[in-house]
Amino acid sequence: MSDPVLGLLGFFVALGLIALGLPVAIAMGAVGAFGFWWMNGWGGVAYVLGSAPFEAIFPYSFSVIPLFVMMGVFASHAGLSRALFQAINAWIGHVRGGLAVTSVGASALFGAICGSSLATVATIGRVAMPEMARHGYSPSLASATVAAGGTLGVLIPPSVILVVYGLLTQSSIGQLFIAALIPGILGAVLYAVAVMVQVRLKPELAPPSPRHDWAERIRATLRIWPVAALFAVVIGGIYAGWFSPTEAAAVGAVGAFILALFSGGVNRATLKSSIAETAGLTGMIFFILIGAALFNFFLEGTGLPQYLIGLIEHAGLGPMAVLLLILAFYIVLGCFMDSMSMVLLTVPLLMPIAAQMGYDLIWFGIIVVTVAEIGLITPPIGMNLFVVQATQPGLKMGTVVRGILPFILADIVRLAMLVGIPALALWLPGQMG
Repeated sequence: MSDPVLGLLGFFVALGLIALGLPVAIAMGAVGAFGFWWMNGWGGVAYVLGSAPFEAIFPYSFSVIPLFVMMGVFASHAGLSRALFQAINAWIGHVRGGLAVTSVGASALFGAICGSSLATVATIGRVAMPEMARHGYSPSLASATVAAGGTLGVLIPPSVILVVYGLLTQSSIGQLFIAALIPGILGAVLYAVAVMVQVRLKPELAPPSPRHDWAERIRATLRIWPVAALFAVVIGGIYAGWFSPTEAAAVGAVGAFILALFSGGVNRATLKSSIAETAGLTGMIFFILIGAALFNFFLEGTGLPQYLIGLIEHAGLGPMAVLLLILAFYIVLGCFMDSMSMVLLTVPLLMPIAAQMGYDLIWFGIIVVTVAEIGLITPPIGMNLFVVQATQPGLKMGTVVRGILPFILADIVRLAMLVGIPALALWLPGQMG
């Protein structure tokens, strides 16, 4: 068996183990270690096991991960999600479908200070779902809107997956964050359009709600100034060059803690649980990174990425044809894997191909994360579908799935726009000094 074939076999074995429910870190680490042993014997695998785990997580730049995770945890305790929902609802809640659009907007804004799709779905779902049910919204529209809106937390900075992509490809995390702003806003707009089209075609999905007066609107808007301030300091500071992404993460974590403290969301118990949650999520991400490092050692040893590049060159496929194949691969893979697993498993394999094809790696990263978002709401394993179901006892999975198709179509439109107009992702980073 040739080395590239061994690498391809290892990739599909890891994919199969993950599909069977084995944790992604263990699946990638075990396949990588076994494959390296098969190729290099006990001495080789002993060297890799002794060096790869440390090298995978020791760089200073990785400290951005626990800091952004902590920022999101404290933001949840600060009660910012309810304030965001109420503020947007005060302005557009009276429009037919307005509560669903409010859920999308609140998800986008909360994702901007959280960075986690699952946390965004769980947090906004607990606020928005009861409100939409109280006003007579269709359960399928309400649940699908929350599930889709939560995907914005993956892309809108600060995004943990963008951090991981940047670290895997040695790309600028600051440029990735800035590049994600326009695509993230575009995603929120297209989701809102998807809602409005549905309620226009089927008005019974979303009855109109009472209109708020101007005093209520102003009061609700003033309550969200902490969110705007925190986002402006963190992302604006990176764009202006005031501090690095790691320093921005530290500023964001401290800022979120102060907001939670003044809002009364922090006491001894919540502080302890917040630290434990941050440590648990960080440990899980680092464990996956270690497994990915072992797997990447194995793939590099087989020469599989270089072999695939040779096949593409021999086949005469152009950059656009290769990109379409990659996108189709990701959309299918997203039906069975979570977004973090997809990125960690596939980026080391596909990044050399992307570089060979001449893709801008910042743009390619936004494309990859956008496709990963589609996977979060694609049956049967779309993680957001399960999370939104868990927020509402008695909600059936079939109900959520019935409403999700318009949002998947909106994501495909956005993906086509990003492929056809790379400036949507690259214009803002190009303005950075």
